Amino acid sequence: MMTNAPGSGSTPPRRMRRPARNRMRNGTWIIPSTGERTRRQFTLRGQSYDGPDDGQLRPFSGQTLTDRARSTWHAVTVVAARIWAWSQSPKGQGTIKCSVAYLLASLGTFWHPAAAFLGPMDGKHIVATIVTYFHPARSAGSQIEAVAIAIVAVLYAMLIGICSMATSVLFGGVLDLDKFSYALILIVYIGFGLGFLGWVKQKLNNPLVSVGVSIASIGIITIITKEGSVHRAVFSTEKIIQYLKILLMATVISTVVNLVCWPVSARHELRKSMRTASISLGQMLSMIASGFLSGVEEEFTSKSFVDASTTYTSTLVLMNKNARESKYEYYLLGQEKIYRHDKAILKSIENLAQSIGGLRSAANTQFELLKEISTGPLSANPSTAQNRNVFSPQFERSFSFSLTSSGRFGRLSSIDEASNEQSEDDATPTQMSEPSSEMHASTTFAPKSPSEIFEIFIEALGPSMKSLVYTMAEMLKQPPFGKPGSPVDLNEQFKFSLDEAISLYNDSRATTLKELYRRIENARSGSESIQADFEEVAAACGHFSFSLLSFADEMKKYLDSLEELKYMTEQGGYTWTWLKIWKYLPSLWRSRRTPDADAETQTLMKPIKRMRQSQLPQGIPQIMKKRPDGLRWDNAPITGFWNTVVRSASPIIWRFLNFLARDDIRFGLKVGIGATLYAMFAFIPATMEIYGHWRGEWGLLSFMIVCSMTVGASNATGLARFTGTVMGAAFVVVNWLIADGNPIGLALLGWAVSFGAFYIMVERGNAPFGRFILLSYNVSSLYAYSLSQDVEDDDDDEGGIHPRIREIAFHRVVAVAIGILWGLIICRLIWALPARRKFKEGLAVLYLQMGLIWKRGPLAILLRNDANFTSYMKIGEQAAMQRYATQLQTLRAAANNEFELRGPFPFAAYGRIMASTQRVLDAFHAMSLVTQKHGRLSEGETALLNHTADERAQLCARICHVFEVLGSSIMLEYPLTDAIPSVTVIRDKLLGKIFRFRKEHNATVSKTATAATIALGPGDVETSNTEQSNNGNNGDNNNNSSSNNGGGGGEPTTPGVGLGMTAMLGAMDSVPHLGDVTLEEPDYALLYAYALVTGQVAKELKVVEKELEGLFGRFDEDAMLLE
Repeated sequence: MMTNAPGSGSTPPRRMRRPARNRMRNGTWIIPSTGERTRRQFTLRGQSYDGPDDGQLRPFSGQTLTDRARSTWHAVTVVAARIWAWSQSPKGQGTIKCSVAYLLASLGTFWHPAAAFLGPMDGKHIVATIVTYFHPARSAGSQIEAVAIAIVAVLYAMLIGICSMATSVLFGGVLDLDKFSYALILIVYIGFGLGFLGWVKQKLNNPLVSVGVSIASIGIITIITKEGSVHRAVFSTEKIIQYLKILLMATVISTVVNLVCWPVSARHELRKSMRTASISLGQMLSMIASGFLSGVEEEFTSKSFVDASTTYTSTLVLMNKNARESKYEYYLLGQEKIYRHDKAILKSIENLAQSIGGLRSAANTQFELLKEISTGPLSANPSTAQNRNVFSPQFERSFSFSLTSSGRFGRLSSIDEASNEQSEDDATPTQMSEPSSEMHASTTFAPKSPSEIFEIFIEALGPSMKSLVYTMAEMLKQPPFGKPGSPVDLNEQFKFSLDEAISLYNDSRATTLKELYRRIENARSGSESIQADFEEVAAACGHFSFSLLSFADEMKKYLDSLEELKYMTEQGGYTWTWLKIWKYLPSLWRSRRTPDADAETQTLMKPIKRMRQSQLPQGIPQIMKKRPDGLRWDNAPITGFWNTVVRSASPIIWRFLNFLARDDIRFGLKVGIGATLYAMFAFIPATMEIYGHWRGEWGLLSFMIVCSMTVGASNATGLARFTGTVMGAAFVVVNWLIADGNPIGLALLGWAVSFGAFYIMVERGNAPFGRFILLSYNVSSLYAYSLSQDVEDDDDDEGGIHPRIREIAFHRVVAVAIGILWGLIICRLIWALPARRKFKEGLAVLYLQMGLIWKRGPLAILLRNDANFTSYMKIGEQAAMQRYATQLQTLRAAANNEFELRGPFPFAAYGRIMASTQRVLDAFHAMSLVTQKHGRLSEGETALLNHTADERAQLCARICHVFEVLGSSIMLEYPLTDAIPSVTVIRDKLLGKIFRFRKEHNATVSKTATAATIALGPGDVETSNTEQSNNGNNGDNNNNSSSNNGGGGGEPTTPGVGLGMTAMLGAMDSVPHLGDVTLEEPDYALLYAYALVTGQVAKELKVVEKELEGLFGRFDEDAMLLE
């Protein structure tokens, strides 16, 4: 073999090869709507045109007054057009609806008939408060949920109020135990009553539930600490009746405005979001395939791809929200079955998105592999290539090809899409068939570099791949979703067209891979490292083609779901089966407890049960805490009565304390303790007057609002609450001075303030901040007008019928500030739960979970004779880990709001870690698709898996080990060491063993076949091979007399070394006897796909390791830790 050394003037003779094509040939593709085969020209690249925009503001330039006037008029028209367009948008209409509802709700205070309906007592401003919380800028389904939550919240507040008054009457009035009565009310109804609300708020983690908790808190706090019946030991129903009237008025106003003014249906919004998601997936599919065919990795970072990906990500959140809200509409209309089919389609869309992630991961693997090979060590010296041990732990790369685009990985010239080729009418009958003759025309041509492997693959399979992608993308870009109740416009030809396109692709794929490996076989004269590069690039091509086929399978399921929805829609009918409560009663009496499984097989996050979208990661799972606890007393000796009592009682007490140690229970207790300590000033005689004068009830309400699960969330809420309160108080003072107490002026000015607040809530998406502004305005402006109407209230300290507006606003600001400060103190001092700690624990648990899942062995599952196991990942695990990672992002955002003296939270660094984690999850899914859809193993694949079992087991254990090391470092924030085991070493060892096996097996088969043919003739070859296999155990062989005892170091050149070596072999240079099994080139693809995905996982783990080194540092051998 001749090679030219660097700097030498001699040029080796070049092997003849045909020139590369500059354009991809046309392929037969299926028209989705008709199923017709055609060869018309098309392209996967979308066209974009940014034309002139006359809707832009022009600068006020010009020399004459006419020019400036013309520019001014143009600016006015542009602004007016933008305002009109915004008013017609969903968010603009929602803002207007909310402001109208608020104006109507404020009439409960400003309009005398409405105020008379609510009674003579104070508190009428709560109508506007409830409308602010449960505003009408929502769908009909969400409105049903909001009204239900509001009713439950008010009824709960009324129940606590009635019970507290009854307790006060019994103990304070009848038994004359005032102090005991106050203590009981504080502990039971304030402590446990509000603590239960805090627990519900944390447990459900639903925005509507949170505002419902606030509504219930207002009622409880007002009745117990402000109204006075509890203090006087009097049972009064006036406030109860008033609150029921307030609830009725607020819910009617909000619901009527919601259903009359631009009504929004969650069912319709769900269909719209599914249409948007389907179109986005079609665009992403086209761009991923276009980037792979063009060899341009920048396609994945282009603005079009980023926009499509961002659109889908935002739409996915919207789809889940709309699906939850549409459930109430479907159930109310008696269409539960249609809802279930909508959910099935939503699940299919999520599966398509996961397959898109696997497809992108496969494309990135190919790009990274080509770049890795291109930047590897130059091996131009033949002696260097021969002396390098390819079976050493460090399996080196060769600089096996050069780039044609000035040193960067550019677009390969042979795979550009054609822009002007012959049309369907010009195609001959021979051309109408899938052309594979071009690959067979030059059978002597062998590739010289891995880049040529890629070119050959794209040249052969590119047209079919492009055709399949175009067919599926067009189906996704034509979603059949219409308005709810309308027929599903599904083209029945889609399924047939997809089957035809898949059939064409499968035929071309099988032929291409077979021919590709035959070409690689013709290039066996190259160095071993270059040959390994050939095979790995070919495996990457096969992996991408398989991932595309997996996406096609998901597309078939998606079309099946659409067909079932179409059938159910055509059937129609109403059921209302959810009203048949008696059918669900028997299940309530059944025990749902299942026998405890082996702790070794349990998962950390219980992924089989779908994780709620609103649920936050719980940190360290119970399985990691429970196991040591159960071993403490079971093995203790029983000696005496006292030891028996201790042994029996200790586990019970320990379980109870563990129950109290749960985060949700602690949060509820924390809220109850803080509320009790704050509210006690309303019952102490020395502080009772101060509590009333400074409006302590609003401080207690602020405490309930600010208290959040994590310290970071409490900080963010507290800041928004204080800022909004100050702004609302300022608006109150200004509006009151302008209107001078006139109800019409106050109503109109209040509408203007509400419009701005709802703009912040609806348009900007900052609901808490806008809500706090409006609530502060309500509790001051509307309250002050109520005082001026001489209501039955003891509020003469703030002016009575002549309210002192500045003093009222100041009291509210002070009360809110004290409540916020008290909430932050309680959240920090009592069982503080920093979001940083929750995020670290959750991320560490996710890494431990991924390590345990990978340790199962992605390929080992295929060797089991159990039809129940089709993938190394259980059903639901991928979705659970994806949902878990999404919720970790929420904790990361909360942690960014926490202040610690040691320094700020490394938000950006953990963002990069989460990005790498997401890519690892994509790789997990890609590997799951490979194993799940592979089907039955061939005999050659079984032999290869058995032969590489040791290396694969070591590789899985090594990856699991690295996951555990990184997870432990994240959890403890400890520095890493230089001794973190390398995954690449074991992976290269696996590749080396595969390559050695292929080399030795192919050489042996070739020699044996040739010798048998010469000696016995073609008719006796099979007999000779059978005899040789039977005599193999004696170690007799005409070509090699060496033996392999005990897995020693022999290097047999024939496979006849004993049938017992078919199992796992420890020595890399031992080649098993395969008997009558003949390995084909496609048999190696499964292992190479596994090696590719493993390499991607290893790469991302290295990225995470580098980030952790930057965060926590790295120990070296000279570090002294003993102090």
